[in-house]
Amino acid sequence: MKSVKPLFHVMVAVAGVTVWGAASADTCTGRVNQVAISSESIELSKGYTMTSFVTNSIATSEDSANNAIGKCTGYALTTPDGVTRMAGACARKTRNGDGWSDTWELAPGADRGTWKLVGGTGVFAGKHWTGWWRVDHSSGPATMVSWGGNCD
Repeated sequence: MKSVKPLFHVMVAVAGVTVWGAASADTCTGRVNQVAISSESIELSKGYTMTSFVTNSIATSEDSANNAIGKCTGYALTTPDGVTRMAGACARKTRNGDGWSDTWELAPGADRGTWKLVGGTGVFAGKHWTGWWRVDHSSGPATMVSWGGNCD
């Protein structure tokens, strides 16, 4: 793995969460734990830096079917004005073989990101879930994330 920068910890957390627009009352909540597999940062030009990463991801929930293992990937783009934008996608599979994928993003300066279910099989087929996520703790390549949203 190439050198991990502080921004990477936030990215890992973001990827782990699979997040979306926050609802006024969450119908599902849970946690995502992620461990970085790889990351790479490149300076595209003076002041423009892009970091890409891949993580192992474990999602858990007491009030939804979101209990699965998979991988996430994403990127962070930092511009010369110091603003960083992040986005990515995750794919996970439950022990019975049902799977889902989601996209996530973190707006510049935001404390919480958003996620959106974009596809699924089995119990996740035809679902249109959305929600929020936030990083609770990050140390080295590991990140712990909380999430919530509308899983009706």
